[in-house]
Amino acid sequence: MVKLFMIVAGLAAASVQALPLQRRIAQSIPASTQQWEQACRAAGGGERCNPISVTAFSTLLANAGACEQQDAGDTMVDLAKELGSDEMIRLSQIFVQQPRNTPNSIAVPYCQKAPQNAELNGLFQCQFAGANQEKFIGGADLGAPGTIPFGLNAPLNPLGSCPANPDGPIADGTQLVDQVQSPGAPGNAPNAPNAPAPAPPAETNAPEPAETAAPPAQTNAPTGGGGGGNGGGFALANGQAAQRLNAKFATLNANSPCTAGENACVGAAFAQCVGGQFVPVSCAAGTICAALPLVNSPGTSITCANLADAEDRIARTGATGGLAGNGAAGGNNGDDDSTPVPATTVAPEAEQTAAPNAPAPAPTANGPAAGAGGFKAANGQAAQALNKKFEGLSAASPCQAGENACVDGGFAQCVGGNFVVTQCAGGLTCAALPLVNSPGTSITCTTEADALARIQASGATGGITG
Repeated sequence: MVKLFMIVAGLAAASVQALPLQRRIAQSIPASTQQWEQACRAAGGGERCNPISVTAFSTLLANAGACEQQDAGDTMVDLAKELGSDEMIRLSQIFVQQPRNTPNSIAVPYCQKAPQNAELNGLFQCQFAGANQEKFIGGADLGAPGTIPFGLNAPLNPLGSCPANPDGPIADGTQLVDQVQSPGAPGNAPNAPNAPAPAPPAETNAPEPAETAAPPAQTNAPTGGGGGGNGGGFALANGQAAQRLNAKFATLNANSPCTAGENACVGAAFAQCVGGQFVPVSCAAGTICAALPLVNSPGTSITCANLADAEDRIARTGATGGLAGNGAAGGNNGDDDSTPVPATTVAPEAEQTAAPNAPAPAPTANGPAAGAGGFKAANGQAAQALNKKFEGLSAASPCQAGENACVDGGFAQCVGGNFVVTQCAGGLTCAALPLVNSPGTSITCTTEADALARIQASGATGGITG
């Protein structure tokens, strides 16, 4: 009996040893799109870059659909074309070839449809070297549907390779973007004969590239043809564009459909579209979210401000009818009510009644209601003091949760005791600005000329930093 037990135990042990070792092969998925996001921000993509980046690297998880990675790559290329960035296209091509996580050390199936962009034709993901290249997630053996890349009629040689790395699979957990510069040539992976032609990039009514790149960002507004009235030129067009946005925002709620990266006002809160749904961020007490006209360049910003300040900034452009142009999409400025509202906004101006850690507004000689505009001069001086303070900050400077600042020209938010910096788009810089109709300041990406003009208009002297 003892002998029999030992024999059975030995057989069991041998059987266990004979089983293939199955383990999860994973990676640091955010690293796959980090370089693309940096290139996107450098090209002026602003706050649209991060949501697209997050959506893309999430497709590398093991439970993602077979074509979700390619679909994300199409979205990356769409924005790259809009911004005119060849570097973003190159990095998108490499991204769609990054291996996906595998939960059990077997290969990941290939997408079986053509991409929307010709730049991705014939590209498919590599596999990780530790995966069994003849077995695929879902139980398929090599040669079955989904185990051969779209457009090919035979298994890859070598197995696990991709156009960017034709010599075979890549080391487990590594990033293809760190190993290759070229996305490679599709080679013997043409489109299938009946593959649909790639869709042309949507350019007809697309907005110009966003002007800013941080939570304090701006949207481009139509410059308008008339430019009459008190505002004239782009000033009036900016005011009318802000009114149309505010009229549109009045129809939105948290369940309204949206596209990734879109920003809006929902109720009185600033909202960003994440995963196809608006996520609202409440404004400070006494303020509402509103679209406002820029001062020294065409466009609008979305920000938290008090109602009187918002209405004043719109009125100063020459636009009439209040915050939303009497509630009509085109206001009462002679615009056609069917004029489309810009489809994609970019980011908030992060305006607030008092900037975190901002010094108290400097008193004027004759009290808060006298001197050079009462609180307006004090607001200008407070903005100058903040800008001076920001000059001494770095990403490693200590901060408190919820604190906003400008760091090295970028908009910075304090997360976990450290500043997370989002760079402004080309030609713009982060700055503290004075509010117009109430005590306080805002922090936003803008041009130096706009920042200087708004500070000077408060009556403060000495430039942006005083």
